[in-house]
Amino acid sequence: MRKYSIAAIPADGIGPEVIDAGITVLEVLAEQRGDLKLEFSHFDWGSDYYKRNGVMMPADGLERLRKFDAIYFGAVG
Repeated sequence: MRKYSIAAIPADGIGPEVIDAGITVLEVLAEQRGDLKLEFSHFDWGSDYYKRNGVMMPADGLERLRKFDAIYFGAVG
């Protein structure tokens, strides 16, 4: 079984809805295939994070994302 670690960053606007729906689709696909395991880690980085912290993501954000096989990004606006 292939295992994939995915960073999910919904961000702003329609992003959270798109990410939620997309994750649902990807999980159904993985279940139907039977040979995929998807593990999602969620990051609350976007405009609201910026308003609270003055930056879009923590200083070590890129380093934290490097360990993932993929980044699933919503929208910023």
